[in-house]
Amino acid sequence: MKIIITKQEDLEELVQTSVQKSLKQFYSTKREKEKLNQNLSVRETATFLNVSELTVRNYIKRGLIKADKIGNRVLINRKKLEATLKEVKSLKYKR
Repeated sequence: MKIIITKQEDLEELVQTSVQKSLKQFYSTKREKEKLNQNLSVRETATFLNVSELTVRNYIKRGLIKADKIGNRVLINRKKLEATLKEVKSLKYKR
């Protein structure tokens, strides 16, 4: 075991930088998780997929996209949507 003698300022700076780094990493992973668990409206999904809102509604009716209806709003989970897109891509290349 080594004993290191440092100045108070150096120790404060070391602790501060390590805490900032840890917090930055924590919040970046938290934002990514929140982004994936985000629910999208039909309009947002249409923008995300680069198609019209009517096309998204037709995909929902056909069962290609899974959606939840809460009152009059139709919400699509972004994580499930991206999983569906991965399935479609894999089927496309299997042919």
